[in-house]
Amino acid sequence: MTVIDIPGSKSVTARALFLAAAAEGTTSLLRPLVSDDTEGFAEGLTALGYAVRREPDAWHIEGRPAGPGADTAEVYCRDGATTARFLPTLAAAGHGTYRFDASAQMRRRPLAPLTEALRTLGVDLRHGEREGHHPLAVHAHGVKGGALTLDAGQSSQYLTALLMLGPLTAEGLDITVTDLVSEPYVEITLAMMRSFGAEIRQEGRTYRVAPTGYRARTYSIEPDASTASYFFAAAALEPGRSVTVPGLGTGALQGDLGFVDVLRRMGADVEITDTGTTVRSTGTLRGLTVNMRDISDTMPTLAAIAPFADGPVRIEDVANTRVKECDRLDACAENLRRLGVTVRTGPDWIEIHPGTPTGPAEIATHGDHRIVMSFAVTGLRTPGITFDDPGCVKKTFPDFHRVFDTFVRTP
Repeated sequence: MTVIDIPGSKSVTARALFLAAAAEGTTSLLRPLVSDDTEGFAEGLTALGYAVRREPDAWHIEGRPAGPGADTAEVYCRDGATTARFLPTLAAAGHGTYRFDASAQMRRRPLAPLTEALRTLGVDLRHGEREGHHPLAVHAHGVKGGALTLDAGQSSQYLTALLMLGPLTAEGLDITVTDLVSEPYVEITLAMMRSFGAEIRQEGRTYRVAPTGYRARTYSIEPDASTASYFFAAAALEPGRSVTVPGLGTGALQGDLGFVDVLRRMGADVEITDTGTTVRSTGTLRGLTVNMRDISDTMPTLAAIAPFADGPVRIEDVANTRVKECDRLDACAENLRRLGVTVRTGPDWIEIHPGTPTGPAEIATHGDHRIVMSFAVTGLRTPGITFDDPGCVKKTFPDFHRVFDTFVRTP
């Protein structure tokens, strides 16, 4: 059995950085993810006037409940969706003029439901070029609060950003959601907010957030469940293999750990304990139909091993994967077809038929870290797979190729 130490969760690290910056006092984050996304978030906080001190295994953030320390700032969000959506929302609670821009990839990704909601709350927010996209400017004068309606059907990050803003408002927030994707990520948000002292009540599809502010604390970042999915999939795929990921067990916050339940349905042996999760191959992968709306970041992982199942694998309700770093649904289909696999797609689904992928082939990554890491698993049984941009894994796991190679070489 191979034990893999997975880096800290990107989702948890980003939320923790927001909450720490907003809290009264100094927060220490233990084992935060160090990647392009999280470093971009930390640099954004620094540009806004927050004090961030980074050590190898801990980041220390001096909170500013009144908002950014800088009166004006220019923040470059890189490729990070959490940075690009959370930091303008945090800045809105302060007083000053803050301008945000992002990479070409992030500029393409939508922001409109979030920015429209902020305007509903009275935030003076202006898009610099295309409405509903970066770049944007926030002319902040605090947020009174109130009630709003939100469509979070494209991204749960819109709801997360507003929920985290709630305790910083003068009167609190009531957010009624008309549609919501990736709901487990919202559960992460609520649990973390409460651990920093927030008070939230959920009544049906309405979230009521009290204007409590936040309290600093020491917070440990759990391993990234989405990143763990590549190693779990590899163990399920390779006969005789098993892998254990410590720190992701029954108490884990992240819904993407539910990917192992999909592997269990396909025939893998899965054990989840208080201290970690183990996946073992049984030598069989069965086809299935699965709704992955709530764990859509692991859709490419499943697509990458689907050809090795004994029947079709149909993944449904994943329309939101079309507005990630790339159109992941089409990217998976394109690359599987390059490998000679029969694939059908629709607006929100992909169906992959059994067949041995054949190389050599260069995977078109579209600059998306999850496409690279997913098809690295396909490469375990398909010689000759290469990537047109292998380095884009720096977004969430800069050391992926070395760690995955070590895993492959370990009996």
